[in-house]
Amino acid sequence: MTTHVPPDLAARLVALRHDLHAFPELAFEETRTADVVARELAALGLKVTTGLAGTGVVGTLHRGGGPAIGLRADMDALPILEASGVAYASRTPGTMHACGHDGHVAMLLGAAHLLAADRDFTGTVHFIFQPAEECAGGGRRMVEDGLFTAFPCKSVWGLHNWPGLPLGTLATRPGAIMASMDTFEIRVRGAGTHAAMPHLGIDPCTAAAEIVLALQTIVSRRLSPLAPAVVSVTQMHGGDAWNVVPDLVTLRGTVRCLGETERRTIADLMARMVPGIAASHGAQAELDYFEGYPATVNWADAVPVALAAGAHVPAITRRVGDVEPSMAAEDFAYMLQACPGAYVWLGVDGARPSKPLHNPAYDFNDDALAIGPAYWAALARQALAA
Repeated sequence: MTTHVPPDLAARLVALRHDLHAFPELAFEETRTADVVARELAALGLKVTTGLAGTGVVGTLHRGGGPAIGLRADMDALPILEASGVAYASRTPGTMHACGHDGHVAMLLGAAHLLAADRDFTGTVHFIFQPAEECAGGGRRMVEDGLFTAFPCKSVWGLHNWPGLPLGTLATRPGAIMASMDTFEIRVRGAGTHAAMPHLGIDPCTAAAEIVLALQTIVSRRLSPLAPAVVSVTQMHGGDAWNVVPDLVTLRGTVRCLGETERRTIADLMARMVPGIAASHGAQAELDYFEGYPATVNWADAVPVALAAGAHVPAITRRVGDVEPSMAAEDFAYMLQACPGAYVWLGVDGARPSKPLHNPAYDFNDDALAIGPAYWAALARQALAA
């Protein structure tokens, strides 16, 4: 069955998306957004459940017997000062929808409109609106709070808008599509002294500098070249004066991996390398390693279903099943650990390429609002029939 979004619904979704964009909310603070979502779902006659993971919302559409599936959209914004210049720019200083979650919410609500009006399928669709995707683990919290116990699903599906892919492109892959995300803090302790007499102290700056360089050898020399991984030091803090060697230098950064074996290997190597390098300088170093999101791993049997659904949407002009994975992270990973399914990217680049995700000038491409809901509706039918 061919699926499309009527012009009046597309226009309504644009207005709704602009409203959400103007009032962004950070992780676990999405109370206004959740209220908007609950109101829209209730108006369609869906059963609405609120409060899961604090601000999460689930709308349930029953169409007789048969299996149940879940469709998920994330709702939270980022702590970024907006510089898009659009008329509907954020009214909350320092907070903006720089990742397109406003568009994700609008697309899934659009799908609820399409499916609520459709009597030609059998089964149950749970529309899952998740809080706190941006580094706060709302997906994990929803699973731990009983998402799939209260709303059993035979499969669950996620979608993200993707700058860099042309509008109308659907892309995914079997296996890992997004990387794991861990963070670390290293505190290098020396003995402060006058900068003109460094031999009288222990310089944590030189030890920290060597640690930064040595960490890069983990990926380049200790892992297989065929195993994608990233170790990035993103912060260096130490000292307050031009002429003083400080006592302490703090390093912070992130580790990204597609494989769990590489993830464990990097953590173990860092634990051995960091104190050893510091000791060679007469300093001491402490490493705190924080495990974050796991890799987002698509179930192999789900990928053909996701791609096949795109064939029923005329606006989807290209389907890619072997796209390169991204080293960014996504907490939909927790849902895929608990339930079979897949995560897909929807290209959003129009005649003028989109700004990158998490850029202060980024804005979701409204033209995708005539594509995303149609794809969600087609995927729901495809997944229920699979």
